[in-house]
Amino acid sequence: MLIKRPSDIPASEITPKAVYLRRREFLQAAALAGVGAAIGGAALRAAPVAAGEAIPDLRPSPLSTDAPPTSRDDITSYNNFYELGTEKYDPKANAEQLRTRPWQVVVDGECEAPGTLGIEDILSGFPQEERIYRLRCVEAWAMVVPWVGFPLGDLLARFKPTSQAKYVAFETIYDPEMLPGQRRRVLDWPYREGLRMDEAMHPLTILATGLYGESLPNQNGAPLRLVVPWKYGFKSIKSIVRISFTERQPPTAWSSMQPSEYGFYANVNPEVDHPRWSQKSHRMIGDGLFAKKRPTLKFNGYGDQVAPLYAGMDLARQY
Repeated sequence: MLIKRPSDIPASEITPKAVYLRRREFLQAAALAGVGAAIGGAALRAAPVAAGEAIPDLRPSPLSTDAPPTSRDDITSYNNFYELGTEKYDPKANAEQLRTRPWQVVVDGECEAPGTLGIEDILSGFPQEERIYRLRCVEAWAMVVPWVGFPLGDLLARFKPTSQAKYVAFETIYDPEMLPGQRRRVLDWPYREGLRMDEAMHPLTILATGLYGESLPNQNGAPLRLVVPWKYGFKSIKSIVRISFTERQPPTAWSSMQPSEYGFYANVNPEVDHPRWSQKSHRMIGDGLFAKKRPTLKFNGYGDQVAPLYAGMDLARQY
């Protein structure tokens, strides 16, 4: 199913294909010259770019749902991003405070080729793998988001994880001077998340770099965020600066803060109630506060693809 670029983007704001390709060629040439040529090389330091820049030459993902996408305004206005504030509308209001260039991501731990990459190194490494994934997600409310991204596993494989790598840990940026939410001890900063290796390598697990055909807005986790559509939104760590391969299950922000309510796995499971509310039904954002709730699907409707990952597990105990 083809997913078109939004029709309201002025032609003047779309990067010409020839310019885009020359930029890619420059980055690749720089890499060959030694600037970020190896995984462990120095990160490319890019000039600032505005969120919302059009991303050319996108391909639809075969993993996309046929469900209609949530409006761009709702996706970018109603967010959970505690680094930019704890209220749902705080992230958009404070989005300009997050500076996303230059940006580096450290990859380390149980792997043969640890290193540091600049965000442009990451993006230039997947010129043909940036796709639109129209995925059901459970963030602040349930929504369908046309993410732009690539499979997390494609990036992880570059670093050659060893047989000791059982989990993948993620860490977000920590900068209280820049991020107003981190000036309050509402969480143990920096925000941390983790996945089992087989979850991380699953093709539905993506690193998102944009949405609605444009580069990722700051309030949605620019420049790089995790999307795991069969899990609750607090697993989708934003503004990632470190990825680590670990042998032991890593601590995560919410399970460390309140383990009786938030487990490591965070799978969408209507059969297991949250201690303070039922998870058997939900509303889609945009439906309105008084709209009839919809039945919650196990694994958020992705059971056919991901249920085998949890065969033999007690999902009420390992929640």
